Amino acid sequence: MVLAFAGVSVAGMAQEDAASLKYSVATNSFWSNWFISADLAYGAFYTNEEKGNDFAKGLFKDFRRNLGASVAIGKWFTPGLGLRTKATGIWGRNVQSEDASNNAIKFMNVQEQVLFNLSNLFCGYNETRVWNLIPYAGVGMIRNFDDNLNGHAGSLGLLNTWKLSKHVAFNIDLSFNISDDDVFPAKPGFNAGNGDAYGHSIPSTDRYFAAEVGLTFNLGKATWDKVPDVDAINALHQSQIDALNAQLADANAENARLNNLLKNQPKPEAPKTITVKEVSAAPVSVFFNIGQAKVASKKDLVNLQALADLAKNSDKSLVVTGYADSQTGSASFNQTLSEKRANTVKDELVKMGVAESKIQVVAAGGVDDISPVSYNRRAVVSIK
Repeated sequence: MVLAFAGVSVAGMAQEDAASLKYSVATNSFWSNWFISADLAYGAFYTNEEKGNDFAKGLFKDFRRNLGASVAIGKWFTPGLGLRTKATGIWGRNVQSEDASNNAIKFMNVQEQVLFNLSNLFCGYNETRVWNLIPYAGVGMIRNFDDNLNGHAGSLGLLNTWKLSKHVAFNIDLSFNISDDDVFPAKPGFNAGNGDAYGHSIPSTDRYFAAEVGLTFNLGKATWDKVPDVDAINALHQSQIDALNAQLADANAENARLNNLLKNQPKPEAPKTITVKEVSAAPVSVFFNIGQAKVASKKDLVNLQALADLAKNSDKSLVVTGYADSQTGSASFNQTLSEKRANTVKDELVKMGVAESKIQVVAAGGVDDISPVSYNRRAVVSIK
């Protein structure tokens, strides 16, 4: 749980300088970027009890090797940091002699492991990258079913993945595992050596090397969105405000001209009707975060006030059109989301004093009208 909270904390961090933009992505929801994997495992075992017996040390000796399997489930909190829970085991060796028939056991090694995707950390996230280099470290528990023994376990490893499709990858996993020295004990009558054939760097431990091959399946949303270009969004807002101000200035100038004509013209013999130029306003956009119907920035609502005032003081009505980006979510989900976004903006207009009967809501569903894709997560208010 502590590792999970640490991962969430790192996921919330963001860099502000331009040089780090290639490493920055938008934080996904908790249910995004999960994965499961299944591997066939080859293990070579070296137990503490064999020290001093001068057994052959080769990784492929039949009295050391055994096949097994592993399964794992995990989540990437950022493109560079992930956690997984991994269970490895079935068959192992306690290496009490060079006779393979004496050494077979059944075991299970369950660990929580922290993954570091060096490809994304050092080269930046790239959705099309084929090969990812992922070292990891883990701790957990190991159980010897034959002797009914448990112990602590640790591991260091290197995971290599090759992308086959958006949701499937081929992986090769190489690891070194250690455990307490009494997890794989010698059977009664075995004369264990008391020397140290392996040096003193990792004394009194059982250990094994593992090589695994298998497949990883990415669940749900398996990619990351680039951080939205905030400057571009602000520029779009400002251009809309400038257009609205320009139209209001034109209308004020026209009204001033007409008032001046009225003051300077002779009194008419009969009343005359003067038609004042109608005021129009540019549409105003309100933006939302991915998958959300809550306004991303309250500053967007300030731009609505001019349209709200115009609707209140005239017979004009407003149309609120909601959108979602078509690259995220299903068509039915985007249709519902666009309607929710439109209704959110409608509620804000009502709070500004616009009669509900003057507001029409339209749900446009998922679109890709504007680039980048984040600009399509919006609701647009226009004069009807």
